[in-house]
Amino acid sequence: MLMTNPSSTSPEEQFRLQSELIANAAERDDILSVLEGVGQNIDDLVYAKSRLLSWDGPKAASLNQFKSIAQGIPVVSFFTGAGGMDLGFEKVGFQHKAAFEFNEVFCKTLRANRPKWQVFGPPNHNGDVSKKDEVIDQLTPLISSPFEGVFVGGPPCQPFSIAANQRFSKSGENFKRVGFAHEKNGNLLFDFVDIVVHFKPRVFVIENVPGLRDLDGGQQLGEAIRTLKSAGYNVEEPEVWEAADYGIPQYRQRMFVFGSLNEGRFKMPKKRDHVGCGSVLATSPGPTVKNHETRRHAVGSIARYRVLDYGKRDQLGRVDRLTPTRPSKTVIAGGTNGGGRSHLHPEIPRTLSVRECARLQTFPDKYTFLGPNARQFTQVGNAVPPVLAATLATQIVYAFF
Repeated sequence: MLMTNPSSTSPEEQFRLQSELIANAAERDDILSVLEGVGQNIDDLVYAKSRLLSWDGPKAASLNQFKSIAQGIPVVSFFTGAGGMDLGFEKVGFQHKAAFEFNEVFCKTLRANRPKWQVFGPPNHNGDVSKKDEVIDQLTPLISSPFEGVFVGGPPCQPFSIAANQRFSKSGENFKRVGFAHEKNGNLLFDFVDIVVHFKPRVFVIENVPGLRDLDGGQQLGEAIRTLKSAGYNVEEPEVWEAADYGIPQYRQRMFVFGSLNEGRFKMPKKRDHVGCGSVLATSPGPTVKNHETRRHAVGSIARYRVLDYGKRDQLGRVDRLTPTRPSKTVIAGGTNGGGRSHLHPEIPRTLSVRECARLQTFPDKYTFLGPNARQFTQVGNAVPPVLAATLATQIVYAFF
C-alpha cells in the first residue's frame, strides 16, 4: 500500500489507510518503522475524529509581553530546577544573583541557557539547601544582610503533591501524601526559612503545590509562617493561583506565600480568559527546535490512542487526549526516578514531546533542556511556568519596591 502524500487525502481517508497498516502490523512493532515503510512519519497519524475543533481565540501569554520594571532588584533562587521562576523574574528586570540546585542535570540546563548566572550545584558545588551552613558561606560574599532583594524558593513538591501520589495504587504505601514525614524533602521548607531569617531579604516567596497548605491541617506551614513573622516579616495569607487564569494554556495550580519587611500590600493580578492548548500545539516546533524528539510508540498503543475522542483517556496507558479549545491538563514531572508522563496531542495520536510540554509551560522555544529524555520531562514538569513567574514578579515590584 502506497501512502507517500498524506496531505492530499482527507483525514477520514488517512485514518482508513492507516487502519490497514496497523491491522497488518504486530502489536509490539514500532509504529515509526511501520510508517517509514510507506513514506510517512508519526506526525502524519490521525484520530478517528480529527480536526473537528481548533483554537481561534487569542494567543497564549508569553514572556515578551512583560515590561522590564524591576530596575535590577537582586533575586536569589533556591530549588531552582530548570529555571522557570528565574526566567520570569529576569524578564521583569530583576538581577539574578545566585541559584541553588542540587541536581546535576538541572544545573547543566541552567548553565547552558544562562552561562553568566552563578549556579551553585554539581559538579563544583553541592547545591543542597539542607546544608544550610554551606549555603550561607557561599552566599555571604555575594549579598548583604539584610538583603535588599528577593529570595524565592519552591521546596521539592512531590511529598505534598496529590498528582504525584495518584500515580500509585491506593493500596500502596505511596498513595497518601507523606509531606513533612518525607525523610529529607519534607524538611526543606524549614531549611529555606532558616536561610531567609539569616539574610533578611526584603521580600521572600515560598512556592509549592496547594497540598502544602492543606497538609496536617496547615500546622506545618503555619509553623514556618510563625517563624518568619517572629523574624519581623509581614506575611500574606497563602494564595493558590490557577495558571490558566493568566494566559497560560494549561490548568496548573501553585500556592504562593509572600512576606516582606516593609508595609507593602500584595495585590492579585487581573485574571484573563482561558486560552486553549491549541494556541501553542497547532504548529509543529519543526526539525530545528531542540527537545522535540517524540516517543517511539508500539503499534498497539497507537491503535488505542487513535480512537479516542477529545478529552478522553486511554485507561491502559493512563494518558489523555487534549482538547485544543481548552487549556491542557497539568504537565506533570513524575518522580525523581522516572520522567513525567505527557498527554496525547489533540490532533496527532501520540504523546507530546518535551518541547510541546515546554510550550504548555510557556518556556521559549530557544530555551533548551539537557540530559536524558526522561530527565527533560522531569525538568519541564517540575517548573513554575515562566509567564506565571513574570506575573508574580511584576506584582512584587508594584507592592514592595
